Amino acid sequence: MTDEPADVTATRLAYDTVAQDYADLLRDHLAGSEFDRAMLGVFAEQVARGGGGPVGDLGCGPGRIAGHLAGLGLEVVGVDLSPGMIEVARREHPAVRFEVGTMAALPFADGALAGALAWYSVIHTPDERQGELYAEFARVVRPGGILLLAFQVGEDVVHLTHAYGHDLDLHTRRQHPDRVRERLVEAGLTPTAELIRQAVPPEKSPQGYVLAQRAV
Repeated sequence: MTDEPADVTATRLAYDTVAQDYADLLRDHLAGSEFDRAMLGVFAEQVARGGGGPVGDLGCGPGRIAGHLAGLGLEVVGVDLSPGMIEVARREHPAVRFEVGTMAALPFADGALAGALAWYSVIHTPDERQGELYAEFARVVRPGGILLLAFQVGEDVVHLTHAYGHDLDLHTRRQHPDRVRERLVEAGLTPTAELIRQAVPPEKSPQGYVLAQRAV
């Protein structure tokens, strides 16, 4: 794509390559992660308490989180830059709507969403462009709406050359919770809750979850 950042092209290629194997490996992951289910449950309850409405799963991958949220009664739309991932998501979760798109230019009108989540999906964007993502998240969430972020905790960059049974070229960036909160505030979102849990093998780092709300 013209003028597309090289990291975006590389991320799309990597996830197109691993899409089905990624989905197969993580399909039942939520069943063994009570912390993930707890944070997703809180998110769903807060969206419902705010009157409900459409929710965006931003960087949805093969749709496993979108499918879980739909099972909790939410109206979910998944967005991912990888056509391969969207193909898998549509096949495995036919009742949920999925679209190809980027987090830097989401296919939603201003304030169209009651909530949004970026579940380990900001981790491939360089630091200098992370603020743009948070601003885009804030744009599409309505006043009073909810945002949930999940990320690996740390400050280093990991270069993956083989994962999910495939050779690839992908960089992941761990996030410092203080900087996550700063970016949320800069984008007009107020952090309301945070959970940091220790790594569970094969994880290599603690995992972070932050809930925030757009100012009314």
